[in-house]
Amino acid sequence: MAPAAALASTASAKDVKRESAASRLTGAGAAGVSELIIFHPVDTIAKRLMSNQGKVTSVSAFNKVIFRDTATSGLGTRLLSLFPGLGYAAAYKVLQRIYKYGGQPFVRDFLAKNYGDNFDRTFGKGNGKAMMSAFSGSLIGVGEVVLLPLDVLKIKRQTNPDAFKGRGIFKLVADEGFGLYRGWGWTMARNFPGSFALFGGSAATKQYLFKLNDYSQATWSQNFVASVAGSSSSILVSAPLDVIKTRIQNRNFEIKESGFKIVGNMARQEGLTSFFKGLTPKLLMTGPKLTFSFWLAQTLIPIFSNYF
Repeated sequence: MAPAAALASTASAKDVKRESAASRLTGAGAAGVSELIIFHPVDTIAKRLMSNQGKVTSVSAFNKVIFRDTATSGLGTRLLSLFPGLGYAAAYKVLQRIYKYGGQPFVRDFLAKNYGDNFDRTFGKGNGKAMMSAFSGSLIGVGEVVLLPLDVLKIKRQTNPDAFKGRGIFKLVADEGFGLYRGWGWTMARNFPGSFALFGGSAATKQYLFKLNDYSQATWSQNFVASVAGSSSSILVSAPLDVIKTRIQNRNFEIKESGFKIVGNMARQEGLTSFFKGLTPKLLMTGPKLTFSFWLAQTLIPIFSNYF
């Protein structure tokens, strides 16, 4: 009998487990709901740090960036200020996780059925399977742009609530129309490598570190390690484009400023390091959020497949 390492290195890209649609969607949805409940305040902090265009040189200045008008209020008031746009966040985060974590396996299945042999021939067996998982992640990440309006509204609630000026959701949609898709090109440019690194980093960890032929057979601890690798890679790769996307989306609706102009102003006025603003808190705070939801989805989907 061949050793596990040899088996893992010759696993065909066509050999993937096809869980039921219900298990994929419910597992991904459960991960999204859990992430929202635990990590929404963390996301608000990261977005506000990325949107800050000045230098933080003191604790009071840091508190002003994080807590805005409630910086001098009591602890309870300051904590509540980290939950703006929760309705938009709930809709966006749950739909995003269902779409991304639940949708990637469907794209992977399609690629495995129709192009599995091509991946094996191009990258070799084993390598082809990991690359196919990464590429299917990229495709699903690019399509995530359809949810952009909810992301825009969430970010504006977190970083620029004055942009709403008392308007409700239906009034905003009627007034802004396709303006809610502002920054769609930068979002796609960010999502393609980010999702490639997320799913590819996880697949590579299972393929090469844990020598798994069937990724769905990973234990909860193996899924956790794979999720750490995937989420860290994703954040590092997409960081500069994520800052640009956030700057575009947090503007007042009436301000029409292109992404390229924002890039030029950032490089000229704030320096090249500005493209990595918020990276440390993202790795320390948003990283665990992404790791948690990705780990939970990868763990729950195979479990749910035993019941659905």
